[in-house]
Order: sequence, then structure tokens, then C-alpha cells
Amino acid sequence: MNTKALTEIDYFHIRDKIASYCSTQDAKKILLERVPFTDYKKIDESKNLGRECENFLSATSSYGLKSYESINPFFSIIKTDGMNLSLEQVKVIADFITSVKSIKKSVANASEKIEIPLLVERIQKLPDFSEAEKLIFRIITPDGILRELPEIVAIRKEIASLNAKLKNIMHKIITDPKYQNILESNVPVLKGDRQVLAVKAGLQNKINGIVHEVSQSGKTCFIEPQEAVLCSNSLVQKENELEIIIKKILTELTAALRPSIPFFKEAIPLMAEIDCSMAGAKWGAENKCVYALDCKNEAPLLIKARHPLLGKTVVPIDLRFEKNTNVLIITGPNTGGKTVSLKTFALFSMLNQSGFPVPAAEGSRLPVFDNVFADIGDDQSLEQSLSTFSGHMKNIAEAVNHATSKSLVLLDELGSGTDPQEGSAIAMAVLDELIERKSFVLVTTHLGVLKNYGYTNSSCENASVEFDVSSLSPSYRIIMGLPGESHALDIAQKNGLPQKLCKAAKNFIATEQTDVSALIRGLNRKHVELNKIQKVAEKKENDFLQKKERLDSREENLRKLELNIKKEKMQELDDFLIHSRRQLENLVRTLKEGEITREKTLGVKKFISDLTEDITNLEQKIQREEDNLLQKKKTSHPSSNKKTKKKISNAEALEFARVNDYPHSAFSTGAESENDEQPEVLTYAPGIRVKSLPSGVEGIIISKDKKDSWQVQFGSVKMSVKEKNLEILENQSGGNSGLHSSDSNSDNYDKAYYSTDFSTDEKPVFELRLLGCRAEEAVKLLEHQIDLCVLNNFTSFSVIHGTGEGVLKQVVHDYLSHCPSVKDFSFARAEDGGFGKTYVTMV
Repeated sequence: MNTKALTEIDYFHIRDKIASYCSTQDAKKILLERVPFTDYKKIDESKNLGRECENFLSATSSYGLKSYESINPFFSIIKTDGMNLSLEQVKVIADFITSVKSIKKSVANASEKIEIPLLVERIQKLPDFSEAEKLIFRIITPDGILRELPEIVAIRKEIASLNAKLKNIMHKIITDPKYQNILESNVPVLKGDRQVLAVKAGLQNKINGIVHEVSQSGKTCFIEPQEAVLCSNSLVQKENELEIIIKKILTELTAALRPSIPFFKEAIPLMAEIDCSMAGAKWGAENKCVYALDCKNEAPLLIKARHPLLGKTVVPIDLRFEKNTNVLIITGPNTGGKTVSLKTFALFSMLNQSGFPVPAAEGSRLPVFDNVFADIGDDQSLEQSLSTFSGHMKNIAEAVNHATSKSLVLLDELGSGTDPQEGSAIAMAVLDELIERKSFVLVTTHLGVLKNYGYTNSSCENASVEFDVSSLSPSYRIIMGLPGESHALDIAQKNGLPQKLCKAAKNFIATEQTDVSALIRGLNRKHVELNKIQKVAEKKENDFLQKKERLDSREENLRKLELNIKKEKMQELDDFLIHSRRQLENLVRTLKEGEITREKTLGVKKFISDLTEDITNLEQKIQREEDNLLQKKKTSHPSSNKKTKKKISNAEALEFARVNDYPHSAFSTGAESENDEQPEVLTYAPGIRVKSLPSGVEGIIISKDKKDSWQVQFGSVKMSVKEKNLEILENQSGGNSGLHSSDSNSDNYDKAYYSTDFSTDEKPVFELRLLGCRAEEAVKLLEHQIDLCVLNNFTSFSVIHGTGEGVLKQVVHDYLSHCPSVKDFSFARAEDGGFGKTYVTMV
């Protein structure tokens, strides 16, 4: 990776900050040396482990990974015969073992609640240090203090006894009255690990002992009394013996730990890997980060990205790249956030390739680059005789010469630092070369020529930083697809340039430039409007997808239920057939044996009767199951709650009417009048064709209704009409008179239903209320309403049936399902009655 470019985008700054979250020195050292990976497998593995660490930290209150120093330097001591670890070094190894044990326990407990397979895999690879743990903690406590072992208890008692004796000797001399005027101090002093007394110079001969030291002033001598000398000598000897014993114990422990070296070396990188991932997850949680998705075949996407160095004042940005677009040209005002946007994308890409989370929203996607090249800022150098333009060219040349199809190239203020016309030409030539190499390029510029270049080149996309004209300040938001104005004059005036100069500068701007600025402003307004429309459309699409998912789930459950019911019914039918077959075989066998008697005949009849009854019961049971399933389907899909209509031909309806209403009417197909040759006098009677006055609608009299009224069938509508409003048709052979036959007119009346009586001047209602009605009353009222709708060309109405036990609702829907005059019906919207109300649409 290009170290200079990584420095320019602040990668090392953020990496070092993440390293500070490590609990161990080994992990911190690894992170401080980490550079972005280019291997896809390594990147995915690091991010997946980081995601699991993030879940682990959020699910457990105890981290489990304890802090410890590196134990790598101790291996050379352990390997060497006769060498021994110090107590402090043994304590570091003990901390490492404790940390391994602790993290294994914490991960194992967390794995029972959450899915963390990669972490579980790591801890399962960690060796068992139980033997080394026993050896170490037999000698020291968890705090690193040497335990009271049997071999050192006795000598420590002797040392304690000698210390007490020495203390008594000193106390005896200090408290002796004859020495009060000799001593400078009543407190013994340590000199060279020996207790001595401060004695006035010139009086040192008053105390028998050894002079260890004289003060610089020469007024004080430090004397060790003769009695204390013997005691101190014994104490030094015993302490030396103790050190020898401790060294022997530590030497034996060091040798005993030698076989564990391979296990330590195996555990160290595993522990460091876990700690590195935990550090990234802790930093990510503190900065509200997510682990970016892989782009695969999709375009890069950053949602609400926040540069981590900008703190709480940062404004999140969205970068939505189009597919097959390799170059993004960002334009807009100074201090508007162009360079920050450039750095944010590059930094996030490198953090993602390092296995770290990025401060963005879920759904962000980032590609993998093999290298990054950057020309950001001013590389002017007096020492190297580099001008601003030369510095830019040096960086751009490196990118052009080494970039590949997998490289990321950042070009800040491309084409600046020289003549604008020549700079624009160089910029377009550079972009052409990078596009040919298929590199991924992010460019910031103020050159209008490059804005046009972005529009005319299919591999490029324009973007701009938003500028608030009212406050004359940038909003730091990115608008994809549109170039931006530089607003140099507005910013100059805001920063103190005299208004007179700004006005003069405006007069120098060509008309063409003004037109382009107006065009850009118009495009920005359209873009804002389009964004609003897009957000509404996305919300509707999400709602639709969620609803479709719920309906698909319900439909799947219903299919499973239907399949289970079919299986159960098939099993019942199989059982029924097997049982019936056995009975039939027994019956046949009985009939073959001997003569057919009355008892055998009765037995056959009883078998047939029982079989018929069983079949009927089974059919009824299946029908009930189907009805229940149909009811569940209607509940799952209330908007399409329409049953399949059972079509009844006019011939069937007429036959039904002949049998039930007027068995001896003019519709009879029996013998014709014996006096065919005599002229027939037509009178009002069942079967007579009539027309309604004054509408002229033709129909057939069905039956006598009241004294002066008749039941008349008008097409698919039956109604009561007063005789004075009817006129007998002269031609009784055509039209509806042949309803009982299969002539061509039957197609006009292929369905029939029966309605209640009503007056011809009644009108249908917009809302039919059936609450409180019995089923029979509700059906009659519904028939009446539909008849009125047909006569008055009424297209729709609603029925209030309530929910209750669902009887009225079922009756209404059953009737509407078979009614030919009804085109469609459905439950009302939730705010208009929901399942307690039905909308009806007429044919």
C-alpha cells in the first residue's frame, strides 16, 4: 500500500486510535503495524470476527480478556538450563494463563445466547494450561506474592526471630539513660542494609561497635553496636539462605514450564487476534460504526458516513455511485466538504480492508482496492525546488504510471495551480488514461470544463456539495448526479471583500457562465423534488413488499394446511375402502354359502344402507373441512373475499319455479289446448309475456301476487308489478317464453335469483343496514336492495352487517357470491368499518 496516500487520508491516525483499545501489548503491537489487506478471504474473515466481537460485547457485561504484558521475551530464559524466571515474570505468565481461561469461559457462556461460531472456533483452538496453572499458583498467589511453602516457612521464622532480636538490641541501647547524651537520634538508621545508631562525633568511643559512616559535616558518626553486629550477620546469612531456596524453587518452576512453550506460542497469536477484533468492535461501538457489506456486483454505497476526526459537529454524507461508473467528479464551493468527502470514502475503504468497522449506517457497501494513490493538498517544497503545480504533477504521474483496474485514485483540485485552459486539458487527459485503466477515481475541481466532461463521459458521474444561498454557507451535504457552483463571489463577500469589488467581478463574468449557473440551480431544485418523490416511492415499495411477504407466508401456511387435510382425508378414504371391502367380501362369501334367505337379503340391504350413510357422513365431513379452509382463506385475503358464483340457467330456474310456485301454470310442457284452431283470448296468467309501462321492459308473469298485482320475471329480476302498469304482448312465442328450453335467448338470462316484493317508485339506499336482522330477513332486504339497484342503474352500495358471531356476514357474502347482478364485493377499509362492512359493486 502507498504509505504517503494512507497518511494523507488519516488512516494511520485512526488505526493508532483503534490500537489504544487493545487490552494486551501483543495485540497493540500487531495493530500498530497493520496495513489494509488486499486478500478478500482475509478481509471477510476479519470483518466477520469483528461482527461477532461486537455482538459478544453487547450481549455480555464481563469482557473476559484481562490485560497482560507480552511473554515472548521469557521464552529464551525458560529454554536455558539453570536459568530462572523472576517472581514478576512468573506473575506476567500467570496473568496470560488467567486471561486465556477467562476469555474461554466468557465466550462459552455467550455462545449459549448468541451465534458466535468464529469466536467459539478460536477459543477451542486455545491450549489447555491447567498443568502450568497448577505449577505457577502452587508457588505464587494471584497477586504475584510468594506463597508460604514448607521449605521456606522455617527459615522465614528464623529471619523474623533475628529481626525481633535486633530490634530489641537497638531499643535497649536507645532507652538506656547513659546513652541519652551520646545519641543524635533515638531512631535507628539503615546504612548498607545494616541498622546503625547516629552518635555525636567525639563520643563514638562511648559505644562499642563498628563505624559504618560519618556525616558530611563530621558531627555525626553512624555506629553499629557490637551486639547488633553479630545478630545482623546471622540475619544476612539467613536471608541469603532464603534467596537460595527461592531461586531453587523458581529454577525448578522454570524448567517445569519448558514443555509448555509450544502451547504458549500457539495461544499468543490467537489471543492477539481476538484482542485486535475486540479493539475494533469497542471503537466501533463508541463511534456508532457498522461493518460494511461487500460490493460484489453492486456499486459502492456510503449511507450517513461521518469522518471520525470531525467529532460531534460532523454532517453525515451519502455517496451513491452508479453501476459501471468509475469516476466521480465533485464540484461546489470552497470549504463545502469536497476534500473531506474524498478522504472519507478513501479512509472508509482502507478501514474496511483492515477489518475495522466504519462510522456509517447499515447497508453501506465498499469495494476492495489493491492500492491507493492520492494527490491532496499542496506538496510545494523549497528544499526540493517543487512548485505547487510540480507537486501535483509528481503525485498524478505516480498514480497514472502505477494504477490498475483495482486501484483507488484521489485527485484533489485536479487541474489547478496553472493556466485554467491547460490545466483542464491535462485533467481530461489524465482522466481518460485512468478510465482506460478502469481505475476507481474521485476528483474535486472548480473547472467548468470538467463538469461538462462528467456529463459527456458514460464512465463519469457528477456530484456537488450543497450550498445554502440564504446564509451564504455550505451545508456539507453531497448531491449525487449534479455539478455544483463554486459561489466564489458570495463567499468572498461574506469574508469581507468590499461589495463594490464583488459587483465589478460579477460584471466580468460572461453571459454563458451566468446561463450555466442558472441551469445548475434549476437542476438542483429538480433534484430536490425528485429526491422527495423517490423517498415516497421507496416507502410505498417497502410497505408493499412487507405486505406481500405477510400474504405469501399466510398463503404458504394455508397450502400446508390444505395438503395436510387432503392427506388426512385420503387416509380416511383408504381406511373406509379397506373396511368396506372386507365387509363386502364377507357378505359375498355368506351369499355364496347356501341359499339366499330373507336374513341374507336384509343383510345386503343393511350393508348398502350403512355404506351409503358412511359415504354421506364422510362427504359431509370433507365438505365441512373445505368450508373451514375456505373461511380461513377469506380471512387471510379479505380484499378478494368473493366466492365462485354458481351459475343457474333460466331453464333450471324456470323448472324450479314450475315445481314449487305454479305446477299447473302456462309454463307446463304437458298437453296443449285441444282447441288449437280457435282464436286464443290472452288474459293475465302465469306464463304470459308482458311489458312494463311506461318503461317498455318485457317480462314473463310468474304467479299471482295480490289482488291487482303479479309476480313478473324481467330478465334476471323478479318483482311485483300492479296489473295497471302491465300490457300483454301480442307475440307470445318469442323472447322469454322459451326460457324452459335451450334456445338462443337463454344466454341472455343464464343466471337467476329471487327477490322480495317492492314498489316500482322505490329507490335503493347508499348504505344498507342489516344490524339486528335474522338471516332470512337480511337476505330479503339484500335482494330488495339489489333489485332496486338493477332498475335504477345503481352501480355500488355498502352493507353494514357487523362482526358479532359472523352469521350475518357469512349470509351476506354467500348471497353476493351467487348473485349474477353483483360484479364484485370486498370488506371496507379499516377506518370505514373493516370486517363489519362490505362494499358491493354492481354489474
